[in-house]
Amino acid sequence: MKNILEISHLTKHYDSFTLEDVSLTVPGGTILGLIGENGAGKSTLIKCVLGIAHPDEGTITALGTDPEAAKAHIGVVMDESLFHDQLRPKQVEKIMAGLWPTWDKALFDSYLDKFGLPADKLIKEFSRGMKMKLSIAAALSHHPKLLLLDEATGGLDPVVRDEILEEFMAFVSDENHGILISSHITSDLEKACDSVAYLHKGKLVLAGEKDELLARHGRIACTKAQLAAMDPDHLLGSRTYLYGVEAVVRDRAAFRRLYPDIPVDPVSLEDLMVFTAKGDMK
Repeated sequence: MKNILEISHLTKHYDSFTLEDVSLTVPGGTILGLIGENGAGKSTLIKCVLGIAHPDEGTITALGTDPEAAKAHIGVVMDESLFHDQLRPKQVEKIMAGLWPTWDKALFDSYLDKFGLPADKLIKEFSRGMKMKLSIAAALSHHPKLLLLDEATGGLDPVVRDEILEEFMAFVSDENHGILISSHITSDLEKACDSVAYLHKGKLVLAGEKDELLARHGRIACTKAQLAAMDPDHLLGSRTYLYGVEAVVRDRAAFRRLYPDIPVDPVSLEDLMVFTAKGDMK
């Protein structure tokens, strides 16, 4: 399985923020999810892949070449529609056909039909979900091999999000395709992603196959005295409340062997993100 996207030691400096030494890969046929709080560097990373921002250090390879050379095979969906509200989908089709040599009108029309988008209706009359579906239809209709999605499911109702995620998973059923998606909605990433990467304050603090990360980590509830007796190296992060403590452990199986009297529950991606970002231990 070849890599659709390779990011190696990517660093980008701004006056008040640095995306520091980030390395990630998106193998063909997979979806990589980026999680992280606002300002963590997710959009900066995607902008570097797109060439909107230029890295200060590191390399990016898309589809085996420089992203600029591969851009005809990259589809992009941002958190806001890029199409003017006074346009209609049939006008969007004509604009896109002039931009993309590989544009497929029949495929675009089929997406309009599938997503229930009227070709003659003004985009300003579309709901947020309809606008996002239009952006996705446009992104897919020039036959890209790499999709870059920046908060593409944000602000959508669960039914629409589920429909869109199914479209993304169908896209990567072809092992020559790959997706990099950033989202605050960790439940979406749990459903759709094969691997995840957590950016925190510009640094990559956690990355790996999603199922392996969720299986390895665990969540506990204990007393403050029990926490004080634990080796902190076993904990990813903890939060102290008035009557006790919650924590995420790095290795569920190892923790159970050391502390058999403390139950260990499954974790979610949200747990991993919250306890790393806001826990007492970093």
